[in-house]
Amino acid sequence: MVWGITLVFAAGAALLDGRTRRIPNWLTVSGFLAGMLVHAALGGWLGLLIALEGAGLGLAILLPLVFLRALGAGDWKLIGALGALVGPQMLWFVLFASVLVAGLMALFLIVRARRVRETIHNVGLIIMGLFTLTAHPEISLDNPGLLKLPFGVAAALGTLLCFVAAHWHLGI
Repeated sequence: MVWGITLVFAAGAALLDGRTRRIPNWLTVSGFLAGMLVHAALGGWLGLLIALEGAGLGLAILLPLVFLRALGAGDWKLIGALGALVGPQMLWFVLFASVLVAGLMALFLIVRARRVRETIHNVGLIIMGLFTLTAHPEISLDNPGLLKLPFGVAAALGTLLCFVAAHWHLGI
């Protein structure tokens, strides 16, 4: 039941992000609340705690990228909601798979746009920003000249990959 709700939620986020490049609050809050309610219904207070831990973990891991404007707040809240739905242990796998899918999507976009050198430079600026806690305006989401990808699509595909791996007992 939890996977079914999670997959529907992730698919909705992918559709909206793919079309509008936005993940609205009504969707992320609904996903968060669904995770809380389902886990509370299945596991009582312990289930509620698992949902809160999952949401908190997802939000904490990605918060530095939001501060640096390298990740949008909608994407950040999406991972928090997915954490509430799948819990903290599975969130590690979902997040890892989502980042891998996003990396493959980005690689395709970068090569197609012939911006490999610029992207390597920008990744260096993001890494420096993580250490210095300083955002660089040239790599901000506000810069219209940068390549951007719908992370909601990557998160949905990563979630689907984790579901398949868990369903078929492939190491998750």
